[in-house]
Amino acid sequence: MGNIKLRPVADPAARSTMPLRLLCALTLGSLLTACTVGPDFKQPAVPDTQTYTHHTTPLTSATAPGLLGNAQQVKPGLPVSSEWWRSFESNALNKLIDDALKASPTMASAQATLRQAQENYASKAGSTLYPQANLGIGAERQRFNPSSQGQTDAPTTFSLYSTSVDVSYQLDLVGGNRRALESLAAQAEYQQYQLEGAQLTLAGNIATSAITDARLAGQIQATEAMLKSMEQQLLLTQGRVRLGQAAADEVLTLKTQVEQTRALLPPLHKQREQNKNLMAVLSGQTPGSAILPDFTLAQFRLPAELPLTLPSELVRRRPDIRASEALVHAANADYGVAVANMYPQLNLSASMGSQALSTDALFGSNSSVWNLIGQLTQPLFNPGLPAAKRAALAGFDAATANYKNVVLDALRNVSDTLYAVENDAQALAALASADVAAEGSLQSTQKKHILGSASTLDILVAQQQAEQTKVDLIAAQAQRLADTAALYQSMGGGL
Repeated sequence: MGNIKLRPVADPAARSTMPLRLLCALTLGSLLTACTVGPDFKQPAVPDTQTYTHHTTPLTSATAPGLLGNAQQVKPGLPVSSEWWRSFESNALNKLIDDALKASPTMASAQATLRQAQENYASKAGSTLYPQANLGIGAERQRFNPSSQGQTDAPTTFSLYSTSVDVSYQLDLVGGNRRALESLAAQAEYQQYQLEGAQLTLAGNIATSAITDARLAGQIQATEAMLKSMEQQLLLTQGRVRLGQAAADEVLTLKTQVEQTRALLPPLHKQREQNKNLMAVLSGQTPGSAILPDFTLAQFRLPAELPLTLPSELVRRRPDIRASEALVHAANADYGVAVANMYPQLNLSASMGSQALSTDALFGSNSSVWNLIGQLTQPLFNPGLPAAKRAALAGFDAATANYKNVVLDALRNVSDTLYAVENDAQALAALASADVAAEGSLQSTQKKHILGSASTLDILVAQQQAEQTKVDLIAAQAQRLADTAALYQSMGGGL
């Protein structure tokens, strides 16, 4: 800071403003010359790997006949839409997610938390970056007794009126206040990424719930169709028994199978209703009065192209990674605050006002009063300050380690979804072929049974194979949709 020279001021009015002018000069000087202690934040290095899997995954998935069996091509560098769920081409899903993003309490909470962090920064900035000014107006009634000083005069009672403007400012000599603001700004940034992560998670959970609803609906339909077929077979067998062409044991065996198949329906209905309750809560509705669509797998389309970003780009776009990076930034700034607390602190305060025995004279030229105070404080013995510095450094180390762990989990997440896209497509292709074969085998066995060349046991075996294959096929079709949603999420969405 340069030398400040004070000149005599002849004008009483100018003299009365001298403390404020001096305070402003000192404030400006501090802003021009102050330094900032502690290390500056450096963005963590990006991963040095270029791949997510330990072996090369195919860029084009397997194909299968029938619903949701089309191939998917993974295209590196393909941008992710901010509304990635629209790639499924389901109007019902689009509306459900759009409404949920507006009505979900989870989103409202995340938005309010972000506003709180932003206002905390504004509050700290307002109290540290600028001088604080307060207006004071006072009136007091006093009685002065001269005898207390050995005088014989009679006691005097009078009123004293005062008004003043008090200004104070802490010179940020070593940047402690700036580091504190840096920390609050990083925490607000953290909440911003938390909000983006909440949006991504909410959309993903609703998409997964919708796909689950479609899967359960398909499995219920397939089980009911199989049950109907078994009941018809039971009626035919009962007729054959009456004609003496079949034994009564065959009826009992078929009836057992019918009831076992019927018992599969209540758990499926239970799962679907519980899943709908989840969808209702996710969309901000009460389960008892929620208005929700009934999804089917036929309402969805499987995107033909899937995005894939490099690991170095992933860490700059996934909300959870960016949020963790913001916490590292905040911890780095907190360490700077702890270092700054070990340096001298300079506080300035000034007061300018008037003081008089009557309100008429309060603003007269001879009633002005002022003062200027400067206080320099240097910690001499405070064992807590070094400990606070070490604690802040440990906090930075913990935040850094957590950031690395979040990055590793993100890379694992992408790797898992890529393997799922590849292997689940192959599983669907195999199950689609198995379903065709199982249906053909069942129809052939039923014809043989009518002609008397196949037993009831043969019918049961064929029905069980067809039923299980159909249910597994529906689950595999839904899984391909879920894998796609998971890959969009692992890429960080289009936020």
